[in-house]
Amino acid sequence: MIRASVIGANGYTGLELLGILGNHPNVEVRHIVSRSNAGTPVCAMYPSLKAFRGRLFEDVQPETIAADSDVCFLALPHAASAAMGGTLYRMGVRIIDLSADFRYKDVEVYERTYKVVHPESELLKAAVYGLPELYAEQIRSAGIIGNPGCYVTCSILSLFPLLKEKLISDKGIIIDAKSGATGAGRKADTANLFCEVDENFKAYGVTTHRHTSEIEQELSIANGAPLALSFTPHLLPVQRGILATIYCDLLPGADADAVYAAYRKHYDGKPFVLVNPEGSLPELKHVKHSNEFHVGFKIDKRLNRLIVVGCIDNLIKGASGQAVQNMNLMFGLDEAAGLEFPAKYL
Repeated sequence: MIRASVIGANGYTGLELLGILGNHPNVEVRHIVSRSNAGTPVCAMYPSLKAFRGRLFEDVQPETIAADSDVCFLALPHAASAAMGGTLYRMGVRIIDLSADFRYKDVEVYERTYKVVHPESELLKAAVYGLPELYAEQIRSAGIIGNPGCYVTCSILSLFPLLKEKLISDKGIIIDAKSGATGAGRKADTANLFCEVDENFKAYGVTTHRHTSEIEQELSIANGAPLALSFTPHLLPVQRGILATIYCDLLPGADADAVYAAYRKHYDGKPFVLVNPEGSLPELKHVKHSNEFHVGFKIDKRLNRLIVVGCIDNLIKGASGQAVQNMNLMFGLDEAAGLEFPAKYL
């Protein structure tokens, strides 16, 4: 059995992570860490987590965690996650970090984006970007995983094959993405109150959203050269889900067959990817409560423009499910172990 601990277990991603790990056939959860809820029964906060009845949230020292953990999932704020991750990594624990602290290759970009000094910048070169559909082989041997978030996962998976196969221009790409309210986390914030979100729809972080630099980092790798793009997120009046509508210009010779072939080339055999033929577009209901990524597209022949629609569940494929998918690869398990639950249409 893999001995796993979750640090920062009281938020929405922590809830989803515990739900998945509690039913994983190859995992034993050793520590459920939440400093603010230490001593509180897990099921007093989340009664649905039947696997953890009788367990308490803990506040324990890194030495205690490292002594009986093979892997730690970190769901902590930026910078705090890196500090804890660095400490545990040096004690021999493998790290899956759900913050942005180990996702960046260039510490200056990270520090400029998050406006903090990275406390473990020397470990960035040891970290692997945790997008299994693209980096499975590197993930298998990694000691530190930077687990991508929701907007980033959906955007990168939607565009990576198209840039890699030189089917679209790297100029003028527009990502218009929408997220459910859980994407903002569980913290108290007026903007996320029911009466602010219900029957409302708004853009935020226009031209300034911090995920833009991370998307550009990974898509520049696919492109073979630096690129810049427009990314605008929106808040949907739903609990969960990400839907990204992406606009890009086709290069000469590219057509629907080439686009479909590019997606199939990169994603055939990937257990959680569904590539739709042209004109068949995914919806939130197709992926909610699952670890799936669905993608579809349509070509606007008047403008020679490709419109791509990508969909994920922000809490699962965009966070906790992807973290478990990474763990499976790291420990030589079937990539889909513990994650083969279907989407819930209703």
